[in-house]
Amino acid sequence: MKFITAILKPFKLDDVRQALSNIGVEGITVTDVKGFGRQKGHTELYRGAEYIVDFLPKVKLEIAVKNDIYDQAIEAILSVANTGKIGDGKIFVFSLEEAVRIRTGEKGGEAI
Repeated sequence: MKFITAILKPFKLDDVRQALSNIGVEGITVTDVKGFGRQKGHTELYRGAEYIVDFLPKVKLEIAVKNDIYDQAIEAILSVANTGKIGDGKIFVFSLEEAVRIRTGEKGGEAI
């Protein structure tokens, strides 16, 4: 099993959710986050005053998948989240040792 964490632009969330649903991913956890990477924020003008926005709004997806659909999940995220511009985000992948469904006690891939 793999645990995928993806940091994306907020307006790409619905497209990514749909793409993951199409390949059989049944559960996603979404968190609104702020951060910066290479783009280092930007400068905005508000009522004549210039200010720096250091942290940009992003969404963080957390997805647990079985090994057999792991490659498809990564490809689905890449295909719809990519705009080709700076700030598209990142995908991090971790090995997932165990998963347990609290309601039924199912373990491993059955819990996902």
